[in-house]
Amino acid sequence: SKTQIANVKGTVIYFLELYDVKQLSTGLAQLSITVGTVSYCGRKINNHFSGSQRYFCSLHAEEAARVARVVRSCRYSCIMQEWGGKREVMYTAFKALGDTVDYIQVCDSDTVLDPACTIEMLKVLEEDPEVGGVGGDVQILNKYDSWISFLSSVRYWMAFNVERACQSYFGCVQCISGPLGMYRNSLLQQFLEPWYHQTFLGSKCSFGDDRHLTNRVLSFGYKTKFTARSQCQTETPTQYLRWLNQQTRWSKSYFREWLYNALWFHKHSLWMTYESVVTGFFPFFLVATVIHLFYRGRLWNILLFLLTVQLVGMVKATYACFLRGRLVMIFMSLYSLLYMSSLLPAKIFALFTINKAGWGTSGRKKIVVNLIGAVPVTVWAAILLGGMVYTIYCEVQEPFSEREKALLIAGTILYACYWLILLVLYLAIVAKRCNKREEQYHLSYAEA
Repeated sequence: SKTQIANVKGTVIYFLELYDVKQLSTGLAQLSITVGTVSYCGRKINNHFSGSQRYFCSLHAEEAARVARVVRSCRYSCIMQEWGGKREVMYTAFKALGDTVDYIQVCDSDTVLDPACTIEMLKVLEEDPEVGGVGGDVQILNKYDSWISFLSSVRYWMAFNVERACQSYFGCVQCISGPLGMYRNSLLQQFLEPWYHQTFLGSKCSFGDDRHLTNRVLSFGYKTKFTARSQCQTETPTQYLRWLNQQTRWSKSYFREWLYNALWFHKHSLWMTYESVVTGFFPFFLVATVIHLFYRGRLWNILLFLLTVQLVGMVKATYACFLRGRLVMIFMSLYSLLYMSSLLPAKIFALFTINKAGWGTSGRKKIVVNLIGAVPVTVWAAILLGGMVYTIYCEVQEPFSEREKALLIAGTILYACYWLILLVLYLAIVAKRCNKREEQYHLSYAEA
């Protein structure tokens, strides 16, 4: 076939400041395992730029042409540039490749690719010329490192294999995830400059590059798809605060891109409009509902709400168990509590700080020293605690009837039994596999 794909051509971009010599050597070794024996052209480029200059944009025409020639003439090439965010290195690769390839595959530096992932995404793009981009199934590599990474792993499975699979049916996947995606290059080159120079409220956008790339494809009226046959594994934060900061950053890009996405509702299926409106307004509806229930002065309202949240979580988890055929998906119901207690306030906080880009999650295993992510959770906890205190005060003023006592006791016992059963299952199925990181990593790499 004459079809050319950028990742087969082998253009690899590394953040110079993120890797030392040993790490870079390891990365190249892993690359050779993934795509075959690496061959070099025998040429080396030593361009050094300081300050906040952008790599490809700061090159003179002659130097930029030289970089492009090396990339296009070598089967595999590695460009090292100053750290400036993923959008910077993606732009360098896209610009250097130009129109020499038909498709471009993107991934993250911590992504382990399945050998068949490229072919499976290529099939989707080849079968339908109206598809502008396609994403694959992203799984968690370090899911047994901590409880937060484990819950993220079950949530990822649901997000990709149910939610994005549904969007794909209607041809409107709203975010082709950064760790695994492929784009039609002829289309990508048309919006490359607007995508790279994206601004919001007067500030240049850094994060959210994958979601905006997807939105640009949708804006041209092209479809975006998902294929579960294309798989990869990637790392996720293992610490609560780092996970919280990651989710806040993602929420910022979500709300920003929601406004852009709304401009193209008329070009796609009605499902995209419906889902965007529901998911966009749901957090605010939920916050208002929770505050209303917690400040109504009735304990039963609070208990009924908690039971309802877990009931909905159990229904989704049970469905996921049957769909995936694995009992471990039952822990998907635990994610509902994480959503209510942490992700919900993080989303609201993200909206109010949508134009602040001074903190995020670069370096996923690095110890978090920025505690700002805990601010919305602390405020949210204080609001709920205030409602609980107010409710208890109101209930004390008027004695419970026998029927109310029976309902409260029964509901409390039911809620406690739910958590006891889930805790026992977690200790029996998941906890014993934690702290065996070396074994799990070997298993994950073997699976990939």
